[in-house]
Amino acid sequence: MSELPEVGAATGTASLAWLLFALPALGAAVLLLAGRRANRWGHWLGVATVAAAFVVGLLIFFDTLALDPAQRTRELSLFQWFSVGGLDVDFGLRLDPLSLTFVLLITGVGTLIHLYSVGYMSHDPGRRRFFGQLNLFVTAMLLLVLGNNFVMLYLGWEGVGLASYLLIGFYQDRPSAATAAKKAFLMNRVGDVGLAIAIFLLWRDLGTLQYTEVFERVGDLSGGVLLAITLMLLLGACGKSGQFPLQAWLPDAMEGPTPVSALIHAATMVTAGVYLIARTHPIYDLSTAGRLVVAIIGTVTLLIGAIIGCAYDDIKKVLAYSTVSQIGYMFLAVGLGPAGYALGIFHLLTHGFFKAGLFLGAGSVMHAMNDDVDMRRFGGLARYMPITFATFGLGYLALIGFPFLSGYFSKDAIIEAAFAQEGWQGWVFGGAATLAAGLTAFYMTRLVLMTFFGERRWEKLTSAPTPENPAGHDYHPHESPATMTVPMIVLAFGSVGAGAVLSGIGLTEWLAPSLGELTEVEGGVLPHAVIPWLVVALSALGVLIAWLTVGRHRVPVEKPALVSLPVRAARRDLYANAINEALIARPGTWLTRALVYFDNRGVDGLVNGMAAGLGGSSGRMRRLQTGFVRSYALSMLGGSVLVIGALLAVVYA
Repeated sequence: MSELPEVGAATGTASLAWLLFALPALGAAVLLLAGRRANRWGHWLGVATVAAAFVVGLLIFFDTLALDPAQRTRELSLFQWFSVGGLDVDFGLRLDPLSLTFVLLITGVGTLIHLYSVGYMSHDPGRRRFFGQLNLFVTAMLLLVLGNNFVMLYLGWEGVGLASYLLIGFYQDRPSAATAAKKAFLMNRVGDVGLAIAIFLLWRDLGTLQYTEVFERVGDLSGGVLLAITLMLLLGACGKSGQFPLQAWLPDAMEGPTPVSALIHAATMVTAGVYLIARTHPIYDLSTAGRLVVAIIGTVTLLIGAIIGCAYDDIKKVLAYSTVSQIGYMFLAVGLGPAGYALGIFHLLTHGFFKAGLFLGAGSVMHAMNDDVDMRRFGGLARYMPITFATFGLGYLALIGFPFLSGYFSKDAIIEAAFAQEGWQGWVFGGAATLAAGLTAFYMTRLVLMTFFGERRWEKLTSAPTPENPAGHDYHPHESPATMTVPMIVLAFGSVGAGAVLSGIGLTEWLAPSLGELTEVEGGVLPHAVIPWLVVALSALGVLIAWLTVGRHRVPVEKPALVSLPVRAARRDLYANAINEALIARPGTWLTRALVYFDNRGVDGLVNGMAAGLGGSSGRMRRLQTGFVRSYALSMLGGSVLVIGALLAVVYA
């Protein structure tokens, strides 16, 4: 277990840390409560509040950077939130390299997504409400990463779940959006139960929920309790980050507006699980089995996401499953322990740039193509959308790990750390991560070829309904306005240079006070010098196969009637929904029906039966009250005879 940092009080610019979440919270309150009077300027207020939070985050970051590494962990207690029995919870903030890194990512990329949304949502009548919900989402995410205790983390955790439900279901008139929002909400609740149980166990056995105190006392936990806590924390992380077996909600979240997809899938919600594992690393440091399960879950997920991404024709769903796969890489990294905590955060940061850029690029394509997401109806768009093509292309190259772009530095480092494990773990983790890199190159090259190159298939689809195009569209592809392209250009710069810059400035050293020193693992199952060449070669093979199968052949506008079994399985999300339905949803429905039946016939039947019995007996006894004196005298005589008879029986017995 790494040495825990000393915690000091926040002073100077750090004392303004409450503004980080207060500013977007104020924006959300104004936008959601002001009504129509805010329609003209509300979207700019939403952009300004998040941008101001980014500026505050930068000030605190530079203030912290000037301190000695041992003094970079500080806390700011705002007020006592509540006190129940022996549980005292402060509304406090923890300012350390890990939380500040997330603050800059959330507010920086969030500002760009807000600015992009000004153009993307320009004609939407619900734009003010949309920006209010975006601000609410950013507020909850900042509370999640800034809290100095598990209750604060849980507050942000649930706030993110609520805001994502609202954003995914933003188009309230679409049944598919409502279904996707409900699915995300319910599947996240499964993970949230795990997080809640872990918090309960920590309170029961340690008597505190403050990070500092928990991490100091965690060595007092027994092995079984420690393993249970790590598994429950992992369950919570799987729900928020869309990891196996709770990954099925994430692609359906594409029903929300494209900026929501960028915000959820790039810089914020799906990274919350990685943050949770990294933040609680002192607990995982003591549980080898817990870390192994995290690595296995990450490995399974990165393969699932890569396989399914190869089969879809929906541009947003391909990117969604790409996110599932890339978050799997991050889970694999943090599951490797001290050898991977910082690498997981490294890939999280580079992924935030190129995946946000890719989603915004997909939104730009949709903006130009009447909100169509079917890549089979695209083709040849590079000529009509040069800025979108260039920025999207750089994000694509960064994602597939093109040498010296962002993904090359972060993803390859994780693969090297995986191969550095001894025995079967090195072969399984490293081999799976390398295979997924090749699959990533295939499905992303397929996406780029179908969208920006080849035949202009959209020209065949006229405004009149046809069998291939029942709805009828008239496509006029064009470049997006500056409010959309400028954020894409900024993110493209991050896609190109973020990896090299973060490596050059020493990201792992910056994160050391929060995550411990990065442990360089010697040995492994493959020589370190071979691994980069192997990954690049497999990625190049994926690109080549995509070009041979897609680039050199005509892409049909209609979906083929017959496809192979693997493709059919992938298009059904490898039957994840069917499995969840069979193992969770349907048994839950049956259990609910059984409980309702037991409640109606058992509990209610017992209560109602007793009431009916008492009512009937009282009605019969009431008949004895006739109101005649002779009846009462006869009753008294009869009772006296019975009493005398009983006494005589006792005497002569």
